[in-house]
Amino acid sequence: MSGEVLINLTPMETRVAVVENGVLQEAFIERSRRRGIVGNIYKGKVVRVLPGMQAAFVDIGLERAAFIHAHEVMAAHTPAEEQATISQLLHEGQSLVVQVTKDPIGTKGARLTTHLSVPSRYLVYMPEAPHNGVSQRIEDEGERERLRQLVETCQARQELDVTGGFIIRTAAEGVSEDELYADMHFLLRLWRKVSERKVTAGVPSVIYDDLPLFIRTLRDQMRDDIEKVRIDSRENYLKLKEFAEEFMPDAVERIEYYPGERPIFDLYSVEDEIHKALGRKVQLKSGGYLVIDPTEAMTTIDVNTGGYVGHRNLEETIFKTNLEAATAIARQLRLRNLGGIIIIDFIDMEDAEHQRQVLRVLEKALERDHAKTKCTGVTELGLVQLTRKRTRESLEQTLCEACPTCVGRGTLKTPETVCYEIFREILREERAYAPETYTVLASQAVVDRLLDEESAAVADLEAFIGKTIRFQVEGHYSQEQYDIVLM
Repeated sequence: MSGEVLINLTPMETRVAVVENGVLQEAFIERSRRRGIVGNIYKGKVVRVLPGMQAAFVDIGLERAAFIHAHEVMAAHTPAEEQATISQLLHEGQSLVVQVTKDPIGTKGARLTTHLSVPSRYLVYMPEAPHNGVSQRIEDEGERERLRQLVETCQARQELDVTGGFIIRTAAEGVSEDELYADMHFLLRLWRKVSERKVTAGVPSVIYDDLPLFIRTLRDQMRDDIEKVRIDSRENYLKLKEFAEEFMPDAVERIEYYPGERPIFDLYSVEDEIHKALGRKVQLKSGGYLVIDPTEAMTTIDVNTGGYVGHRNLEETIFKTNLEAATAIARQLRLRNLGGIIIIDFIDMEDAEHQRQVLRVLEKALERDHAKTKCTGVTELGLVQLTRKRTRESLEQTLCEACPTCVGRGTLKTPETVCYEIFREILREERAYAPETYTVLASQAVVDRLLDEESAAVADLEAFIGKTIRFQVEGHYSQEQYDIVLM
């Protein structure tokens, strides 16, 4: 599998596209005014302790207070086997050094932890951790053991003075002792700077700010199968190359400045694919389609055969559609960055072996996902449940806002429904105030209906209340909006 990373930079935003075999798989967007803060370390102040929820709110200088649960607070004197309560751990007004584990999403504030860590290319340093770990994505047991031994050898070098532990990242597979040592040395230097700022910084303030998106992308996304990293800003191309020369020398030759006349996101139709990823419906090549509906609690994905009728029988049609859908769903989860609980309603399959094969294809496709996913199999109702770790806003949340007309419902009341609401409101006003006349201000569609299909009902209402009702079109009113003026 061959891959490319495309980076589009403007003063307002950074956009990154990860393309595999010519198809967009992931998109990352960071606005200059609203940068993601996952990984940042802050010195904050506890503003409210919630014993009932075993949690607290912490002011870290953002618009909304951030949230920390008791199990994310490191207890200074409590034995590891005992879980202290939030009231024992924190009190209002206390200063606290915390790290963001989840960006603010919607109305929810950022999620925090006091278990601090700082990442580099191959390692994550955890100053308070008593042991080392290896990424689960490195499956070869021999390689896992080799890396553990190398880290321990590096830690034993006298010049490093290491406390704490390390997580060995997936990118470390196959690297040498010297490369791990250089990474470790960098992390310890970085942590010394963070430790100094923990003491001197005011409250609230940022102690450690993670790298900008275009450099994080090189650090986190670079794999052996990424053949090129193209960036359309010469200034930032030089910064990216400088970072690679210091920390990732094997990537230097793969970084290219893109001066082309065509916008970089027109390559591989990235712009079109991002636009499609904002829609509910995803067309499959077979003629089937997916319907994706994100909600506050979960995301549901429905698989339909659409125009695909197959060549042999219905079961074959359903099986082939579900197989294609499984691969497409894994891609859409990455591309849209959908997180939390995800429920997939594949088309019902009678053959148990077909069910197993579709699940295997889905799980295999999810292996390339950087976000942690867990598939729990098929429920009694024939639904597939999975969870995907959510650390930042979805593509839709980043690029869109709720429709001001329907307020995010996705539907509008019909003109007929609004007309009947107006009739009921007039009757209420008549009982309460008994004015001489009424003037109804409403949208064109509603006024047209009142004067046409509902004209007989209007005449009956005027006769019942003994008053005249006038109608006036307000061009800027939405279909559901109206006012009744009493004269």
